[in-house]
Amino acid sequence: MTEQTFDAYLYQLVEGKQKFISQIMTSKSPVRSAEDVDEVALSFAEVKMLATGDERFKEKMDLDMQVAKLKVLKQSYLSEHYDLEDRILKYFPQTIKEYEERIVGYESDAALAEQHKPQGEDKFCPMTLKGVTYTEKADAGEMLLAVCKENPLSNPVEIGSYRGFKMEVYYDSFNTHYCLNLCGKAKHKVDLGSDALGNLTRIENEIGKIPARLEAAKTRKAETLEQLANAKTEVLKPFAFEDELKEKNDRLNALNIELNLDEKDTPVMDTEPEQENEQPEKRTQGRER
Repeated sequence: MTEQTFDAYLYQLVEGKQKFISQIMTSKSPVRSAEDVDEVALSFAEVKMLATGDERFKEKMDLDMQVAKLKVLKQSYLSEHYDLEDRILKYFPQTIKEYEERIVGYESDAALAEQHKPQGEDKFCPMTLKGVTYTEKADAGEMLLAVCKENPLSNPVEIGSYRGFKMEVYYDSFNTHYCLNLCGKAKHKVDLGSDALGNLTRIENEIGKIPARLEAAKTRKAETLEQLANAKTEVLKPFAFEDELKEKNDRLNALNIELNLDEKDTPVMDTEPEQENEQPEKRTQGRER
């Protein structure tokens, strides 16, 4: 490598690429993101400063890379900042509202199920289907299968009630089986099969999941409220490297002025005037054939 030649710039480019590669190819925990700063094309003025060996030019090239990386970090900060603002204004309030609605529905349905507990050895409540009340578990299961076959459409059809919940049945053509909706304050879906008693067990299991879903909704609401509070705190934080970026950018601008690099290269123009009064080519008068 020869001193005060173009070699210094070439090795500086290789150094920048190596720093980028080293962020990924490492035995340690890799970084979440890596920025590859675009190479800056040299102007004729920069080539001239390289040839003279001016130390200010080396400082300028270092500042170019540092400022570019800081600008990448600031752009990432602004992107996250705008995303936080959007989530604070739209996502978190909407999500909290949805959980509040679920909580109200689950609380009401849990109370409804508590009022109509299964009785007897079979742990079965009377089921009403097509206006007829069935007190025997086996009869209710068989009738439920028969009612499903009478409604092969994908639109839910009300067929009766069980434990205070209205029941709707419809055919899921995609999964090719019947489904049942238990309708209280909220809707609770039950996938039905071909076994009569098994379907009644599935219905009981779905009702039994309501208290757990109520607690899960309350937990998710509390977590979302905490996320909202954290987001409001984070969105107020300024860019951590703002002062450093301003300082280095000011110094870079000052160096560009000192080295006359703030001016664009003057293109070489053809100073020879165009011959506007050029005589047109004479046409040879000929006879028409």
